[in-house]
Amino acid sequence: MICKEVIGNVKTRPIGTKTKDALNLQWFETTKRIMRKRSEGNQEVVIKFLKEGTRLKEGDIVYEDADKVVVVNILPCDAIQVTPRSIYEMGTVCYEIGNKHLPLFIQGDHVLIPYEKPLERLLIATGYEVTKTNCKLLNMLKANVEPHQHGKSGSSLFSKILELTTKE
Repeated sequence: MICKEVIGNVKTRPIGTKTKDALNLQWFETTKRIMRKRSEGNQEVVIKFLKEGTRLKEGDIVYEDADKVVVVNILPCDAIQVTPRSIYEMGTVCYEIGNKHLPLFIQGDHVLIPYEKPLERLLIATGYEVTKTNCKLLNMLKANVEPHQHGKSGSSLFSKILELTTKE
């Protein structure tokens, strides 16, 4: 089966008596636009998202027919859990982790990062309250900037420079 978009989420879209077939994904697979996986029901699932920036979430429905739905299940993994003691510490730890271009998840009062021993040592040495845990990483912060344009629609900075240099 080929899935080109997210149909909905089981939290907001009732599935009734349809069979729920889990598509197990690692946290880092949730941002992939193209992949081929097998569901728990041994169904081959091909993801081909045309739209950039699509991020699969826990419970997303990627396929539905009269009898079943294929639902995203994000698998737990080892993670570093930082519990900030103040809003200042929350901002500081998020800045430090983001400055290393590492994925960052906020869940409840905790900051979660996929487990790396050197990072764990660094955070402990810096004085943060750190715990190693095994959990689902669900709420990734979207810290990168989407491409956007100013001025004329469809003109990039490169095309503007080109226009200026070719004028007589």
